[in-house]
Amino acid sequence: MSNAPNDLADDFPDKRDRIHQLKTSNNHFARLYDEYDELNRTIHRIETRVEPRTEEAEEDLKRRRLQIKDEIMAMLDGAGG
Repeated sequence: MSNAPNDLADDFPDKRDRIHQLKTSNNHFARLYDEYDELNRTIHRIETRVEPRTEEAEEDLKRRRLQIKDEIMAMLDGAGG
């Protein structure tokens, strides 16, 4: 658990330019990015007990976040989108 949720640009500093380009030119990527960001903030609130949820609900959110991150990574690498 960290003190602040990570941004995708923090997770992939070498992909910052590609992230920005896709956010502004690809609607699907922009939606995924926004969903990832919201899930990330929600998970952070759960982990810091600001917004408690069941362990099962927390794990479901983490699984969805990972699915989105995988799809985003594929798009950043040019395999999708």
